[in-house]
Amino acid sequence: MAAPRRAGGWLVPMLPAVLLLGLFVIGPILWSCYVAFTNAALTGSGATDPEFVGLENFRRLFADPAMWNSAWLTVVFTVGSAVVGQNCLGLLIALLTRHRNRWLRDTVGVVVVSAWVLPELVAAFAIYAFLNPEGTLNGLFAAVGLGEQDWLFSAPMIAVVLGNVWRGTAFSMLVYQAALAEVPSELTEAAQVDGAGALGRLWHVTLPVIRRSVLTNLMLVTLQTIGVFTLIYVLTAGGPGAATQTLPLLMYDTAFELDEIGYGAAISLVLLAIGGLFAAVYAKTLKEEV
Repeated sequence: MAAPRRAGGWLVPMLPAVLLLGLFVIGPILWSCYVAFTNAALTGSGATDPEFVGLENFRRLFADPAMWNSAWLTVVFTVGSAVVGQNCLGLLIALLTRHRNRWLRDTVGVVVVSAWVLPELVAAFAIYAFLNPEGTLNGLFAAVGLGEQDWLFSAPMIAVVLGNVWRGTAFSMLVYQAALAEVPSELTEAAQVDGAGALGRLWHVTLPVIRRSVLTNLMLVTLQTIGVFTLIYVLTAGGPGAATQTLPLLMYDTAFELDEIGYGAAISLVLLAIGGLFAAVYAKTLKEEV
């Protein structure tokens, strides 16, 4: 007879993972929470001997119009490029290639995934080369006699949203391709026999079957998009003015350009709260689906 497992024996193989999680995830979060209540800085007395200032950083933060503007832009960028852009475009591509021949599916997959596997910095420079005044888009417009313009100046938020959609859609596409493969063909065939059109089959059959995959994908791409920094920084650096200064960029500028680490940490907690709010909504919806 096998000896009974010792109580807590399951913790032993998990201990390295728990330690790494605490060191690289929980530790920095707790440190940020502490620093947000101090006047820590990169230079001066705040660097050598930071003082506890209580809620002063947060009082200053919630009275700062720049924070509210950045919070709003973060929501616009996240909803536009993740909730609507990547999610809907990924689902559309997966649906359009679902019953196509393997050559076409593989070709589309390679084209879409190629943008996703690029390092974010490289992808950002590719988008910049496409949108800048001497870039490819203006070259195409000039070839057909249309006017040229500086897209990163005239429509900066649209530019960064579309850039992030281009780079991140592959993830949603792969999720939905896997989910659609699990939809029983008998259900869609029965709906077609009953007279349901393509949109009717999608709304009443396909989406209800893959709804958990939809919610899971929404949560993942949303949380990933909230923290996007490099792409926006390379394209616009938050400008022109503060037109694309999302919370990650405001946090960077405050902490490392203005040397106010404590105030920047307070901004990071606001960003964490926004991410937590999105995650809570999705988690509650997923729980209700069980």
